[in-house]
Amino acid sequence: MNNTLVEYKCPCCSGAISFDSKLQKLVCPYCNTEFDVEAVKDFNEAEDEAKNASEPAWDEYTSQSGNGDWQEGEELNVYTCSACAGEIVADATTAATLCPYCGAPVIVSGKLSGAFRPDYVIPFKVNKEEAQKGFERFMKKKPLLPKDFKGLHTLDKIEGIYVPFWLYDCDTDSSMRYRATRVRTWSDSNYRYTKTSHFLLTRAGTLSFVRVPADGSSKMDDIYMEAIEPFNYSEMVDFNMPYLAGFTAEKYDVDPKQASAHANERIKRSTESQFSRTTMGYTTVTTQSSSIKILNGKTGYALLPVWLLNTKYKDKTYTFAMNGQTGKFVGELPIDKKKTIGWFGLVAGATASAGALISLLAMLF
Repeated sequence: MNNTLVEYKCPCCSGAISFDSKLQKLVCPYCNTEFDVEAVKDFNEAEDEAKNASEPAWDEYTSQSGNGDWQEGEELNVYTCSACAGEIVADATTAATLCPYCGAPVIVSGKLSGAFRPDYVIPFKVNKEEAQKGFERFMKKKPLLPKDFKGLHTLDKIEGIYVPFWLYDCDTDSSMRYRATRVRTWSDSNYRYTKTSHFLLTRAGTLSFVRVPADGSSKMDDIYMEAIEPFNYSEMVDFNMPYLAGFTAEKYDVDPKQASAHANERIKRSTESQFSRTTMGYTTVTTQSSSIKILNGKTGYALLPVWLLNTKYKDKTYTFAMNGQTGKFVGELPIDKKKTIGWFGLVAGATASAGALISLLAMLF
């Protein structure tokens, strides 16, 4: 695989340009000129063709060249920035990043070719400043948050990442059996009566699912990736490399067969949930059997926008994730132990009810 760095240049001043999530265009930070994605792609491809035509053709350096010490599966992940000649080190799954020396956005083009080329991409709509503000809003109205943590207005790292996702379409053919009861009580002057009626419920039908997501990167926390859903797939467009400029991008290292196990589980849970809604009106309902067949499965591959934010507090790193399209924010916050004890004491003094305690904690978090 031929992995080369691609830096999209401004047709006006040749500066490195990035994708602007607000304008949905590529913008040059030096001359402030705006460009459509297709126009910049065509311009850069024309320049590359002209450059390659004037360069000599050298034999490819392979595992049989040089000292021949390469091992199977090894990759050299050191690149040279064409803007400043700085050395860029990336792991095997990095497909787009920023130069650590000059900040120029670069894309490792070969990483997203062939089977690794996505079908679709949802461009970023939330910029870095809005991600920072989202973190600040997330901390508000959290009475158990330590005061000194609230005072941290800077994050150690904010990174916009295009995360690889597998998208699954399918139909389900399902049948369910439930045991249900309906309880009726009444009384007269002498006795209180209870009548319990038992029922066997059967349900059958089909459901269709479109674009059930499962992330294809082992680096990403599946819980976080699921928590920032949903994405608005009506804004998904055909994949084009310039959308990656200015962001980090990953290629998948979890193949569609591996990821489908997670998608299958989600599809089955959703199917069972939809069927259970048809059993309302009974006192108790217990599932006796469930048969869910997944049919007509189709798989798509897309890059979806995610902001990852990290900050360290008392030797622990806290990670937060934001949907780069909708702004939905999730993450774990530290808890002040003294405040927690105080809140528990307040509740215990006011009421001994376990229900009241649960309600209070729900309000706090």
